[in-house]
Amino acid sequence: MQYPATHLVVMGVAGSGKSTIAAALSKHLGWASAEADEFHPQSNIDKMSQGIPLQDEDRWPWLQQIQNWMTDQARAGHSTVLTCSALKQSYRKLLSEAEGRVLFIHLHGDAELLSQRMQGREGHFMPPTLLPSQLATLEPLTAEELETGSLRLDITRSPEELIAAILAALQLPANGLPTNEELPSNLAPGAN
Repeated sequence: MQYPATHLVVMGVAGSGKSTIAAALSKHLGWASAEADEFHPQSNIDKMSQGIPLQDEDRWPWLQQIQNWMTDQARAGHSTVLTCSALKQSYRKLLSEAEGRVLFIHLHGDAELLSQRMQGREGHFMPPTLLPSQLATLEPLTAEELETGSLRLDITRSPEELIAAILAALQLPANGLPTNEELPSNLAPGAN
């Protein structure tokens, strides 16, 4: 089946490396990209900055804005790479209603590694104290989501290995993949 556009939603809790992988995929594929954090209203950013977990009523307008962006890009004939925590199946259902084909790439790892990565980040508004609430909220990809092309990948693999696995699984061109040495320093293994 041919789709007018494909949207790769790189998902997972904070510290899983969504930005690293999405940036490398977007650069490699030449697809439009966005960070879900860019769509948060200031009220959400203020809550998270204070260590207050977001509730569903905070997330629905944010997710709708992301879905609208994806649809606008698809209508313009552009495929996209997007970072979004997409922690619940209901959130992913809303995002998958965007025009085009929507696939989720879940980057997962254990809480200790995620916490170490979050503590090493600079300039991000989400404090490591919110990681437990994200892990508690996370609903892993369902069998149906995995059967329709979405992926679940372990973050102990290098960014290079993760990108190669994504491109191979989704049958996207892999020629000219960056090596770890060619990735910008903020995209090196262990970066977010």
